[in-house]
Amino acid sequence: MRVQFVLQEIWIGLRRNMTMTISLVITVAIAMALFGTGMLLREQVRASKSYWYDKIEVSIFLCAKTSSNPSCQKQDVTDQQRQALQSQLKGMSQVSGVQYESKQQAYARFKDRFSGSPGFVESTREGDIPDSFRVKLKNPEEYKAVAQAVLGRPGVDTVINEQEILKRFFRILNGLQVAALMIALIQVVAAVMLVGNTVRLSAFNRRRETGIMRLVGASNTYIQMPFILEGAIAGLIGGMFASILLVFSKTLLIDRLAGDVQLVSQLGWSTVVAVMIVSICFGVLLCALSSFLTLRRYLRI
Repeated sequence: MRVQFVLQEIWIGLRRNMTMTISLVITVAIAMALFGTGMLLREQVRASKSYWYDKIEVSIFLCAKTSSNPSCQKQDVTDQQRQALQSQLKGMSQVSGVQYESKQQAYARFKDRFSGSPGFVESTREGDIPDSFRVKLKNPEEYKAVAQAVLGRPGVDTVINEQEILKRFFRILNGLQVAALMIALIQVVAAVMLVGNTVRLSAFNRRRETGIMRLVGASNTYIQMPFILEGAIAGLIGGMFASILLVFSKTLLIDRLAGDVQLVSQLGWSTVVAVMIVSICFGVLLCALSSFLTLRRYLRI
């Protein structure tokens, strides 16, 4: 097979159908960028789950004068109630560790966590956040047993399971992932249709050349190869543009999410590079396969 001839035919095809080729490249770039963003979100959720689920704690907030729980009777928890609750928690088989956090420690942690929102911090005074016990469980799924054992005890205001908060948050991230993949699927369908139209138009424009090549004994592979490579090159260029978009997606969406929401762990660039490679390969295979299937149907050779 003459490589020079094949390359010449590829250039002729791309030049004749320049507008459709540009449209195909843009469509593939958007589709692969959305596909890659969905994969990045999936990896972000997976990394965050494995990181945070090992650190899940049950927060047992104690009664304070500001508590809305009627059983607290607008009174602070007594030292006797606090010590009795701590002894009970340490004796439970589901508990692996108990840490007491005073009002002063809770307020200091609150100021550190929301240091970027000075107005919010200034509106909260020391003592507004009650003291609490932070309970580390051997198995996070055994939260209900611990909650039922302490709820209603003297001095206990509320019990919060951090796992439920994380589940709701990760459900939102999973929804974003599904939305990105659904839009990417629509774009993939549009890309396949564009590939088919581009290849059919290119085959129609060069029907005389392909007829001559068939008469002189050229093989089917030799005739089809320029058309398939045209689609593959368009997919490659689109995948490369998608990689650039994925960099922006990582820095503007994933990293900002990790910075603004402290529940999310940082996603490494190695994962992003791997997703880029997958997106480029998928774009090339998608366009090449679509070209091949279109040729089998519309190019009778």
